[in-house]
Amino acid sequence: MKIKLIKTEEENEAALARLEEIFDAESGTPEGDEAELLTALIEMYEQKAYPIDLPDPIEAIKFRMDQQGLKPKDLVPYIGSAPRVSEVLSGKRPLSLAMIRKLVNELGIPAEVLLQEPGAELPSDEILQQGRRFPIAEMVKRRWFSGFSGTVVEAKQQLEELLGRFMEPLGETSLAPALPSARA
Repeated sequence: MKIKLIKTEEENEAALARLEEIFDAESGTPEGDEAELLTALIEMYEQKAYPIDLPDPIEAIKFRMDQQGLKPKDLVPYIGSAPRVSEVLSGKRPLSLAMIRKLVNELGIPAEVLLQEPGAELPSDEILQQGRRFPIAEMVKRRWFSGFSGTVVEAKQQLEELLGRFMEPLGETSLAPALPSARA
């Protein structure tokens, strides 16, 4: 099988069939390398073709309650009084930042799920990629990074690492509101 980007459902089916044939290949062998590459290509295609949206914040809370056998009264320490819990669970009151912090820290609900607007859609990959289009070379040339004396490549690596660490607690999609005005 000729390995290339997967662009159609037919190509995806062919790649899946080939992967099934070589699935048990040992790592480091030509077939093992082919299996790793096919896995990555299939994953890329399926993420684009079949995107999975984040769940609604209230549904995520209810799901976690169900998982842990919690009742609305058990949310009082995280959300506030019983009436406030009822208002949040019915969608009549939005989650506050303090509530979100407690739900993230105590119940382990991902922040990116709770921070989204109910019914909101995830930003497109194109918006998320704009962060990589900052004119780093020009920024280095204009000495915007005081004390930095490395190459442009090193500046890009350091900036990506810094932004990644900064935004990690909020999830990858949280960068989108800050990036729409970024230019190539």
